[in-house]
Amino acid sequence: MRLSISFLALTLSLPAPLLAQQAADAVDPEAASGLSTFAELSEAAQAAQSQKDAGAPTTADNWMVAAANPLAVEAGAAVLRDGGTAADAMVAVQAVLGLVEPQSSGLGGGAFLVWYDANSGEVTTLDGRETAPLAVTPTLFQTDDGEPMGFWDAVIGGRSVGTPGTPKLMEEAHARWGNAEWAGLFEAAIGLADDGFAVSERLAGSIEGGAERLQTFSRTADYFFPGGTALQAGDTLVNAEYANTLRLIAAHGTDIFYEGAIADDIVATVRTAAGNPGVLSSTDLAVYEVVERDPVCVPYRSYEVCGMGPPSSGALTVGQILGMLDRYDLAAMGPDDVNAWRLIGDASRLAFADRGRYMADSDYVPMPTAGLTAAPYLDERAALLETDAALAEVTPGSPEWDHAMLWGDDQSLELPSTSHISIVDQYGNALSMTTTIENGFGSRLMVRGFLLNNELTDFSFRTHDEGFPIANRIEPGKRPRSSMSPTIVMDDGAPSLVIGSPGGSRIIGYVAQAIVAHVDWGMDVQQAVSMPHLVNRFGTYDLEEGTDATSFEAALTEMGFEVNVRDLNSGLHAIQVGETLSGGADPRREGIALGE
Repeated sequence: MRLSISFLALTLSLPAPLLAQQAADAVDPEAASGLSTFAELSEAAQAAQSQKDAGAPTTADNWMVAAANPLAVEAGAAVLRDGGTAADAMVAVQAVLGLVEPQSSGLGGGAFLVWYDANSGEVTTLDGRETAPLAVTPTLFQTDDGEPMGFWDAVIGGRSVGTPGTPKLMEEAHARWGNAEWAGLFEAAIGLADDGFAVSERLAGSIEGGAERLQTFSRTADYFFPGGTALQAGDTLVNAEYANTLRLIAAHGTDIFYEGAIADDIVATVRTAAGNPGVLSSTDLAVYEVVERDPVCVPYRSYEVCGMGPPSSGALTVGQILGMLDRYDLAAMGPDDVNAWRLIGDASRLAFADRGRYMADSDYVPMPTAGLTAAPYLDERAALLETDAALAEVTPGSPEWDHAMLWGDDQSLELPSTSHISIVDQYGNALSMTTTIENGFGSRLMVRGFLLNNELTDFSFRTHDEGFPIANRIEPGKRPRSSMSPTIVMDDGAPSLVIGSPGGSRIIGYVAQAIVAHVDWGMDVQQAVSMPHLVNRFGTYDLEEGTDATSFEAALTEMGFEVNVRDLNSGLHAIQVGETLSGGADPRREGIALGE
């Protein structure tokens, strides 16, 4: 497959609603963007941008950071240059992302973090996912007649807001693995918020594309539409409220966010949202905790692919896809062989069938986590791929587990906003973190300079399917299932690849494909994150519009796949770890990889 990508052709294309899940996931993806001009960047960052433009990876000897906006990357690079750890740099990167890329992540959202510790040699995962308020009921997203609400009826306003986890996750990671002064990590973001930053083409495009809903609430409208006019690329945007919020967190830690004045404003904003109030309370914020989870690691070739377990479906589903493909010689086939894409597509369909049946917050529902990635089970599922045509029918399997239950199939929505950060520091630590507020601009509610998430709409709106309970139904305190897939690929006990992406439930396909491209097809990290996308989750094979992926349309159709050509808006950021570091940033977004 040639690695050319035409970004001028990346426009929204909605697939035919062959399944309810496909129709749901087709809703309003965050707008694709190519390159933006950042005149204020350092020479090093401009050089990194030139490397990306040329399709070449950035290389470094000591440390590297890759993220979705150059201003955020530079903030993280400054921390690493001063001797900070990957955890320190993440705090600085996330603080800036919440300012310059507010449609994707921020203090009002949640995140999953995968950490490799060079001293212990261990992989740890931290769950900073939002939680459902304690006052929610099973019918939160249902109409009076028991039917699911319309998506936008649920999203816009306080009903969809879960307890934010990102600030607490930032603090927890810094407490465990940081060595820099906490307060100093916010200086870059505070300076940009006070002095103003140039609105990027991506942010301006997102504002234009979401104009109607962004003006639902006056505080949000005043920020993104000053004087009634939408912000344009190149406009200088000041956010004094955000700067003051960061000053409070820098001085007092996140207690001020979860129990103080900021918390009071969050609760009041949610509960008084005109037309669609929510039930978030001060208690929900006060009791929120980041949870350490066991990583999910699955063998692939000579590697271990490690990521976030439940409530994320990411590592399990990526692991299942790769575990099934491990039985087939994709290297011999190569990326130009349609049979390789048949295997990848149907392995993904089988994994997504299990995801819809079994995967949810394991603190609330029993889950066959070990059974889903057990070698005998993956052998059984992989044997289904021994055919020359697309699978006519895909159903969930029967993995072994110690709590036998019957679940209904989920139809929850998960939309493709979000952002990903990959960092390796000079001490050998590695961090992979995917961060989100869910749909672009979240609930559209703004508090003290940041937006609140709409993460509760990642739960299934239905509670039962044909009489069986749905594992990912909403419950008090529960964390909604996610597809975020922050991943560290391990080679003989050490990190080899640090990777992740935004993109809703397509995150799983983006990450799995990039790993295959790198491991099996020998692509460098920039080639792997740039290559055209082919993604199949629920039956329809999505081919990236305007790229060489469309050359497979006829052959995949002949094999029996439903095929749809559409925009596929990933945001992969990857770092290869070896004798030197090599970084890649997705050309579909405006980020870079930077290192020294």
